[in-house]
Amino acid sequence: MTAIAKTAARAAAPDVAAHVDALDWPQITAELDAQGCAVLNNLLTPDQCRAVAALYPDDAHFRSRIVMGRHGFGRGEYKYFAYPLPDLIAQLRPALYAHLQSVANRWNEAMGIDIRYPDSHASFLKRCHEAGQARPTPLLLQYEAGDYNCLHQDLYGEHVFPIQVAILLSEPGRDFTGGEFVLTEQRPRMQSRAEVVPLAQGDAVAFAVHHRPVQGTRGIYRVNLRHGVSRIRSGQRHTLGVIFHDAK
Repeated sequence: MTAIAKTAARAAAPDVAAHVDALDWPQITAELDAQGCAVLNNLLTPDQCRAVAALYPDDAHFRSRIVMGRHGFGRGEYKYFAYPLPDLIAQLRPALYAHLQSVANRWNEAMGIDIRYPDSHASFLKRCHEAGQARPTPLLLQYEAGDYNCLHQDLYGEHVFPIQVAILLSEPGRDFTGGEFVLTEQRPRMQSRAEVVPLAQGDAVAFAVHHRPVQGTRGIYRVNLRHGVSRIRSGQRHTLGVIFHDAK
């Protein structure tokens, strides 16, 4: 990690929770309910984005590296962070969870799922760790020209928090072209619906990990979702993935 990245990360971290609290959560919640995804505008500053992206070459921050083509996941690569997480990410995770937890519980109630999520992220992680899911799941993705991410779901074990967040660290049009975030939704007995979510540097998208409730004419039903990234046309794209459950 460069001296610039260290300085930016230290300076950025203390205000993260307050900034998250100040987001328009009623609007975010309404979009999650309506579309299964919502944009969190300007979640990170450009300096914060550059600081996180600058971590990628330093393996000391990570527990593993995945080359996507070796597993049929697409093209590109990503690294899972190790504990302890960098301060910025360690603060983002519980701050975002605190606002998404009520949405997750309401969704499960609507879908007839008995699982409920505790108020604090620390309590939820304790549940994961007691079940053998103790490996951290926040990840940093790196794409080059021609890379893409196939449609998928980030489940990792029995305990799954049903919403996750992806933050675009690179600047579209300057650092890369192409590479749009894509979400697909499969409704029963219907063709899949695709949603392309345009993001600016520092914007995040919160979205359903697996399924969500939808109100139909005969009541509420479940729809299944997958997400991915379209082909990078040029340049390099970095993304921070914030997943709230840990992995086996």
